[in-house]
Amino acid sequence: MTANEQNSMEVDQPEVQDSPKAEPYTPGPDAVDLTPQKDGGVLKEIKQAGTGDETPPLGSTVYVHYTGTLTNGTKFDSSRDRGEKFKFTLGKGNVIKAWDLGVATMKRGELSVLYCKSSYAYGENGSPPKIPPNATLVFEVELFDWKLEDLTKTNDGGILRQTLKVGIGYSSPNEEALVEISLVGRHAGKVFDQREVSFNLGEGLEHNIPEGVEQALLKFKKQERSLIKLTPAYGFGSTGNEQLSVPPNADLEYEVELKGFEKAKESWSMDADEKLEQAKLCKEKGTNHFKTGKYALANKQYSKIVNLLEFEKTLKEEKATEREQLMLAAYLNQAMCCLKLNDFTATRDHCQKALELDPKNEKGLFRLGQSMLGLHEPEEAKKHFEAILQFDSNNKAAANQVVICNAKIREQREKDKKLYSSIFNKMAENDRQKALRNKAMEMPEPTQWDNEESEHTSAVELKDPLDSVPCTESEDSEGSDEN
Repeated sequence: MTANEQNSMEVDQPEVQDSPKAEPYTPGPDAVDLTPQKDGGVLKEIKQAGTGDETPPLGSTVYVHYTGTLTNGTKFDSSRDRGEKFKFTLGKGNVIKAWDLGVATMKRGELSVLYCKSSYAYGENGSPPKIPPNATLVFEVELFDWKLEDLTKTNDGGILRQTLKVGIGYSSPNEEALVEISLVGRHAGKVFDQREVSFNLGEGLEHNIPEGVEQALLKFKKQERSLIKLTPAYGFGSTGNEQLSVPPNADLEYEVELKGFEKAKESWSMDADEKLEQAKLCKEKGTNHFKTGKYALANKQYSKIVNLLEFEKTLKEEKATEREQLMLAAYLNQAMCCLKLNDFTATRDHCQKALELDPKNEKGLFRLGQSMLGLHEPEEAKKHFEAILQFDSNNKAAANQVVICNAKIREQREKDKKLYSSIFNKMAENDRQKALRNKAMEMPEPTQWDNEESEHTSAVELKDPLDSVPCTESEDSEGSDEN
């Protein structure tokens, strides 16, 4: 672990001289040298075997418990004492070298002792006050689990990386960089794509490269080889890819190697004229993508125009006008792309940006109206179509949309009427039932009979049971007046 990592773990721990001592540790005959040079700098002795055959890959987040002691048995730190597992990213230099080497060889559930010489720990400086200079350290480490590196911006697990071969250098591709890669794509264990390809990041879909692979490549180093696992949202989505025989909603795996790349020029390094020229190229690319139905790719190009020019305020006269025209076209075209992609919220937002630049722009008003229809707000949509008719009464498309809006408004009102009628009927029925219950509760109790009535009743009740037997035919004929 680094000194910073160590300090972060030393919460409310006593000084070295006051720390409890365990039995001094001496590596046994089963201890294995994990160092590449076999110099004895990191020895591992397994105390409890793990399960399975997998070990955590580089870049994964590992979860461990550990206890650290000096060779004389003095304990200087323990996650178990804190009651919380320690996690770190494996192979990124976030911990001491001995840990990156040792934990990478462990299996789930394994408990091992790492014997770490100072050159693989805190070196000649140590980590005062608990770890003296040139100290050999002993760590008992238990590995519980690990998670692959999540490359998504939202940490939703949609793009996971398992590093198979570490790259060289510190540089990674940027947006629009020209990359040269080799890849193998698999779905359900079956290879559906295997090739070498060069393309500019941001245009991967044009080469049947899914978004998730492009996002992952932004984190690659040159010559890195990694396994990339994609959920459908970062693969080919709900439509799949017929050309590659990828079904809808497919989880994908790509083994990708970045053979080389050439970075694109960053916008901050461009002057105003360069940004303007680059924006024109983006508009041209976007238009070409749009014409071929590649709306997502087109939208990316129009977005780049906004990124290039939104805060560029140094252009003068004709070039300033040209910038404003490009910005307006970018917002309008973004809106059109998002309409095609059924993203009505984004369409609305882009139209509103366009109308800030040109409040009477017919395309902006029309597409804003379409977005509000898509968001099931016909009354709001009607306002925007009617605004067009105020200064262009012959606009048949806007007039037709007003008719559609009126129909949807009537339809919505009928639905609301039925809904409210149903609600009122239920309320009326509830009130009726409540009134009946209240009436039943308010009925008076039976009156008490007086003593005479009570005695009479008792006499009746004590009559001979035979009195209730039906009369004979002769008896009936004598006194009966029923006929």
